[in-house]
Amino acid sequence: MKLKEKIGYGFGDMASSMFWKLFGSYLMIFYTDVFGLPAAVVGTMFLITRVWDSFFDPIVGLIADRTVTRWGKFRPYLLILAVPFGIIGVITFFTPSLGISGKIVYAYITYSLMMMIYSAINVPYASLLGVMSPNPKDRNVLSTFRMAFAYIGSFFALLLFMPMVNFFSKNSDDAMMQQRGWVLSVAVIAVICAVLFYACFAFTKERVKPIKEKQASLKADLNDLLKNKPWWILLGAGIAALLFNSIRDGATVYYFKYFIVEESFGTVNLLNIPFVLSGIYLAVGQVANIVGVVLAAPVSNRIGKKQAYMGAMLIATALSIVFYWLNKDNLALIFIIQALISICAGSIFPLLWSMYADCADYSELKTGNRATGLIFSSSSMSQKFGWAIGSAVTGWLLGYFGFEANAIQSEETIHGIKMFLSFLPAVGTALSVVFIYFYPLTEKKLLEITGELQKKRLS
Repeated sequence: MKLKEKIGYGFGDMASSMFWKLFGSYLMIFYTDVFGLPAAVVGTMFLITRVWDSFFDPIVGLIADRTVTRWGKFRPYLLILAVPFGIIGVITFFTPSLGISGKIVYAYITYSLMMMIYSAINVPYASLLGVMSPNPKDRNVLSTFRMAFAYIGSFFALLLFMPMVNFFSKNSDDAMMQQRGWVLSVAVIAVICAVLFYACFAFTKERVKPIKEKQASLKADLNDLLKNKPWWILLGAGIAALLFNSIRDGATVYYFKYFIVEESFGTVNLLNIPFVLSGIYLAVGQVANIVGVVLAAPVSNRIGKKQAYMGAMLIATALSIVFYWLNKDNLALIFIIQALISICAGSIFPLLWSMYADCADYSELKTGNRATGLIFSSSSMSQKFGWAIGSAVTGWLLGYFGFEANAIQSEETIHGIKMFLSFLPAVGTALSVVFIYFYPLTEKKLLEITGELQKKRLS
């Protein structure tokens, strides 16, 4: 593969991640502080809509596996859904002039649609990794490009989002102006995402053909998946990893708004753009994520994917626990530990994506049936489950700790907000280590699988 194709593949997750990070870092506080919903209501909505959407992912995978076009199985979804993806994203961040009940209904409908369209474009995109190359090392490289571009996109989205909100709202505290600022900022990002998806479609190719030309039945695909032990292990590890990520991301803006009180520090002006502390903190995390992505391939090629994953998550666990004891005067340490944790987090996701591709090979060797879309939909499903649980827990616990939007918080509430960036995400990293400990596909085993599949394709 040429560099152009690797970059093109990266563009796809750059688009997905720009929206994903907006949802993870800003949607909760948008719903509580701008849209006007109680935190506990938002937490419940996140759980219900995301659990449903998690089950929608395998449906998309099954449909994609059965798609036959001159562009391949998975690439057409990028072409068809790029614009709807952006439009529904903007609608999700629009605040209608409705009462509380009407707003709740609107939020459920628009957010459910957003998550479904996200699945419909992201599952086929993720599945591309399994059909662009049969070589495990190529997949490691593609995963690295994917995650590097994902974090680059997230970096710019998170760094520039609040400055854009302030620009479009004209720095006004008026509720209508704030709502205007949010929706126009999302519209800018939506246009960029659509263009990136089109570029991904144009620059990539599908090469890997199944050893059986005839697609197996739905029942056979599901039966093969349920018997795939490595898939079950990655599903658990992925849910735990996203539990870790979603809790940290979802609570960050609360942490800086109500504990650090970032307003008292003012803004940081770079190139005449006023950046807020929370945006810089999140952007630092994205840069550190990229460092982790870059380290993932050489480290895993040297010591193995399993060992690299476990080491990164153990370090993240220890650092997350330490984070609780940092106070608002330790800004330098807060940013340093954020960077270190983010390096660890950045390194595990390309490993997970690469391991899902290996699971597809494992399943094809065992059964003779290649259900790439279904296998990769499980990775998206694990993200949604982890995100659903993490976001619901954040909303519920904010309510439990007595959170009140746009008010001075009690000591108990501040304690809870600090827990969201320390002990609670540490539970996720520890669980992820336990799951991946039992992952059986070592590098030696994968070489055997690749060799056997190559013989069958040539025979």
